[in-house]
Amino acid sequence: MATGQHQASQGLLLFQLNERQSFGIGTLKVKEIVPFQPLTAFPQSHAVVLGAAHIRGETIPVIDLAAAVGYRPQPKDILKDCFVIVTDCQRQRVGFLVRKIDRIIDYSWRNISPPPKGAGRSIYATGVISHGDSLIQLLDIEMVLSHIFPVAEDELHAQITATEQGLLRSHPILLVDDSSVARRQLAEALNYVNVPFDVCGDGSEALAMMQRAAESGEPYDILVSDIEMPGLDGYELAFEVRNNPRLAGMYLILHTSLSSEISVDRAHQVGANEALTKFDANELIRAMLRGAEHVENGDVVPGVASRLQV
Repeated sequence: MATGQHQASQGLLLFQLNERQSFGIGTLKVKEIVPFQPLTAFPQSHAVVLGAAHIRGETIPVIDLAAAVGYRPQPKDILKDCFVIVTDCQRQRVGFLVRKIDRIIDYSWRNISPPPKGAGRSIYATGVISHGDSLIQLLDIEMVLSHIFPVAEDELHAQITATEQGLLRSHPILLVDDSSVARRQLAEALNYVNVPFDVCGDGSEALAMMQRAAESGEPYDILVSDIEMPGLDGYELAFEVRNNPRLAGMYLILHTSLSSEISVDRAHQVGANEALTKFDANELIRAMLRGAEHVENGDVVPGVASRLQV
């Protein structure tokens, strides 16, 4: 695609936790799907961790996903018919026990709607799609994992010098992530070093905020964006930034729960300066400092429309 707007779509794995509700997860997070197998119990583990499975030479925890998101646990008498979705997310490999695997579909992130505002802040969904006669919730894996395996405090906090703090404070920062857990982690990292920032929950809103800031003469210099988001995903957002003359000079960090090298390669292809895996505050703050120096030096990243391949 030489010109025009980059259109993003991705595979979604659809599955069921019970007989009523269907869920989806982006296939970039999925390593494989295996039938249920006997598990080794973990003493003093979280209540929703059923045990450990040995899969392809690696021992991984298996979580009863229904129990983790507030449904009744899977009955023991049907476990033999269940499946385990093995994911690679936030630097750890975890298995999620589900009742049934439906199918994989291709779906544009532009057609994913945010969860209803009245649904509350603690729901385990980052978006909703309509597929056939069903409404399917996109599972917020980050929220699930944060409740079971909380991020250590030293991973949420970075240490910086007064000079580094001054450098960051002089370059406006915008954070965008559809996961409420990720937004809280990002906010904690920057609040800890006393650096101001703005934050929003989807790419379309972020693009509008950047355009308004540029028009007012006070543009953002550093953007930290998730990749998988409803409406306008991180790849599309990067594409829009790099091909808008008013925004193209920003330092763009794609910050993702995906651990795949594919996401990193794609991030660079659409013009991102860096791609980081969540969540390590020191790693993130260091990337922002590189961004501030990059902007001060006047370095330019060319538009990507002519070199993007789809």
